Amino acid sequence: MLTPHRRGKRVTQRAGFTLIEVLLVLAILVILGSLAANIFTGTQDKANIGAAKVQAGLLRVPIDLYHLHMNRYPSKLEDLWIEPSDTALADKWGGPYVEKLKVDPWDNPYQYSSEGKKNIGKYDFWSNGPDGQSGTDDDIGNWDDLE
Repeated sequence: MLTPHRRGKRVTQRAGFTLIEVLLVLAILVILGSLAANIFTGTQDKANIGAAKVQAGLLRVPIDLYHLHMNRYPSKLEDLWIEPSDTALADKWGGPYVEKLKVDPWDNPYQYSSEGKKNIGKYDFWSNGPDGQSGTDDDIGNWDDLE
């Protein structure tokens, strides 16, 4: 759209956004993005913790079945999917009880102790949790359902 001449020059008006308007929109988008990231980050953490708890609970049945067949808890997790080389033990072994275990939700190996420190007289199976360190408050194991 053309405007009247001013001092002999033609002045035109252009439609568009000012720098202030663009910066304001960008600031609003950054704020919304950071809020969404905080919400979804917390959701992912809760999902990982829930998955580790479920996996700790699911392994109870194969370990108890191994105990029933062999009259002892497995000395290591691999005993659940690798047949013993001893013939007498191989005759009792009813496995494989599970497929080879994958890593926990934080890509760390699961931990196992046939002599439970938290489950006296049984076994402990746990994930080191988000921090990846064993023996800290965020460990998730088969003792969580006992508390």
